Order: sequence, then structure tokens, then C-alpha cells
Amino acid sequence: MAAAASGRGRDDLAGDGGRLSPLSTPSATRLVLEAHGIGTKYTLGQNFLVNDDVLKRIIALAEVGKRDRILEVGPGIGTLTIALLKHAASVVAVERDPDLPAVLVDTLYPWRERFALIEKDALDVTRDDIASAMEELGEPLPNKLVANLPYAVAATVVLDYFQKFPFLESATVMVQKEVADRMAAGRGTKNYGAYTVKLGLYAEVAGRFAVGPGNFFPPPRVDSAVIRLNRRVPSMADGTPAVPAVIAAAGLMADAAFANRRKTLANSCKTYFAGRGGIVLSPSGEPAEAADPVTLDGPTVAAQLPALFEAAGIDPRRRGETLDQGEFLALGAALLALTGASDGAATE
Repeated sequence: MAAAASGRGRDDLAGDGGRLSPLSTPSATRLVLEAHGIGTKYTLGQNFLVNDDVLKRIIALAEVGKRDRILEVGPGIGTLTIALLKHAASVVAVERDPDLPAVLVDTLYPWRERFALIEKDALDVTRDDIASAMEELGEPLPNKLVANLPYAVAATVVLDYFQKFPFLESATVMVQKEVADRMAAGRGTKNYGAYTVKLGLYAEVAGRFAVGPGNFFPPPRVDSAVIRLNRRVPSMADGTPAVPAVIAAAGLMADAAFANRRKTLANSCKTYFAGRGGIVLSPSGEPAEAADPVTLDGPTVAAQLPALFEAAGIDPRRRGETLDQGEFLALGAALLALTGASDGAATE
């Protein structure tokens, strides 16, 4: 087993000469992998963090405390997980690699009563999956996402989890530098796009730091960054909080506005909607708050675009990259009102 092969017993993993994680060195990581007869899998984007100082900075940026329940995606062999368990009340992790649960049984043994594992693809995880895992620990739903994310799905996971899991107050994640740039992009910059707008409807950047390739085993071919995002509820022009239906509609309008980035809003949105049939809007939120899914007819929306832009007070000759969050919310509210899909949601 990994613990024995690395020269220490399972319970000795709880402390390692002041290191936040005893696995945060290339040699320790290699020993664990060799003991279990496995290697890194390029297809799963496995690059294991091997710098204890980076772990300390992640814990500090996420402000992990004894009352926090952490959701982690891609725990790997448990390097970051150990650091989290030393500071938080509990950790529930999501891992799709079938070879790693056996490793985690060993590396996380001292904290086994405060750790739960969901063996599933991160993009398929449901609220019920997380609730069941936390129930086993006797804990409420997690309040923070902290993870060294698989880079191929990092951007999707972050937005998806903010949309699907309103119980998450923040996300502190390791991602590819270019993804962090998109998350934090300002209006009018080259990285500002539909993804930036949609993520910004749910969260705002609260800090970031760079992480070079040498901090991983094996080193990736890209630069990385850790970024913290805090949940937010955006406001309408009159200062009232935007409701879930309007937020979802604003995200749809962002997709339409950036469908043809170099075209005007009028042309990009017309092309986007005219070529689509039924478009399903699924507002996110707690079960008691989220509105029922709404289906919009693309060609019908395309025909209503002139009235939509007028109602929102947006010049259709502008381009998507010039619009801020408030203007996309105005477009979303106008979309719901003109299509009759709001039932008052835009102004509640």
C-alpha cells in the first residue's frame, strides 16, 4: 500500500515536519503512484501539485476555516485534500479515475471520518450526490469549492457549479492561466466574451496568483493560476436583485451577442436565434426559488430583436464586447417580457 511503501504508517501522514501536506514533493508523489502501480494519465489532465508553499497560498486565498465544508474536484492522490482537511470541518471530493479511490483510502486514512468521495465525472454530479455524501459525514452541504481542476473541463466546471449549486459561496481553483484571464477579463478586452459575462452573473473575482509549470509533477506545458471567485447576485438598473430567470436570459443574450464577435449585436443575435428551434432556459437557484424551465422559439425571438433592443435601451449597432453586466441583464429582462416568458419575473 502507498503509506507503507513510502516508509510511513497511515496515521503518520497527519504530520510531516511542518509540511502542510506530506505528499507535496515529487519524490513522495512518485512513491505513492509507484506503490499502487499507476502513472499519470495525460487524457485526464493529471498534473500533481508538489509545492507546499502553493498549497499554503491556496488555503489562505480560500480562507479555509474550521467551519467550512469543502467540495473538491479532482483530488488526485490527496495532496491538496490533506491540506484542506487540516483546516476545514470536512471535504467531499469528486474523482472519475477508477484507480485513485484506493490511493485515497491510504493517503487520507487519518482523516477518513471527515472525508467522503463521489466516484463520478464532475460534470455529471448532482445536488443529490453531494447531499448524500455529506449526510454520511453528518454535515450540511459544502459552502466552498477548492480544487486543482482538470484543465480540460475547468472553465465548464466552475460556471456549471455556480449555476447548479447555490449553496457554494465561493470557488478557489487552480486553472490554466488563459482560463483565469477569461474569468477576470474586463469589458472591451480580447478575453472578454460570453463566458466572462455568464460567470460574472454569478460570481466576482476576489484574488488570484500565478503558478508556474515547475510546481507540478509532471510539469504541464502551460502556465497556471489560482483564482478565487465569490458568489454574487447582480442588480438591475433600479438596484433590485436580478431574479434567476433574468440571469439565465442574460446569459442566453451573451451567447447570442458573441456568436459572431466581430458583428454588431443586431447581426450576431439575428444569426444566433434564427438558426435555432426550441431554446430551453433553465434558471438556477434553490429548488424553492428557481423558476420552471422556459422554452423559447429561436425564429420568433429573431423577429422580435428590434423591439427587444429598444425595450432594453441598447443600440443594436454596438458589439457584444462593449456591453457590461447591467446591459446584458437589461437584454435578458426585455427578452423575457417580449416573449411572454417572464410572468413578471423580470420585475419581481
